[in-house]
Amino acid sequence: MKAIIKLVLMGVAVMISAYVIPNVYVDGFLVAVVVAVILSVVNFIIKPIVTILTLPINILTLGLFTFVINAGMVLLVSKIVPGFYVTGLLSAVLFSIVLSVIRGFLDIISD
Repeated sequence: MKAIIKLVLMGVAVMISAYVIPNVYVDGFLVAVVVAVILSVVNFIIKPIVTILTLPINILTLGLFTFVINAGMVLLVSKIVPGFYVTGLLSAVLFSIVLSVIRGFLDIISD
């Protein structure tokens, strides 16, 4: 039951983030839930590999390149999931930041 609540909250976070950030579009709540699941899978499998490969750049930028990596993961998910559209790197960066803040806030409320 707790997993279903967490999944719904992640979908809500994606919907709110898409509403707040311009140039990010989600066709519906079901698409938002699918985006949340695929984004979690991509962050679990692909992001650690990319982070290790770009470690020198990340060290030189004092960790700020992580924002670019997160944006890349969002853009990758937008290419995979039909009904989820992100146009531009800046929109993807802002989407990932807002999504993280909203998910943190919803996690605090749900516990």
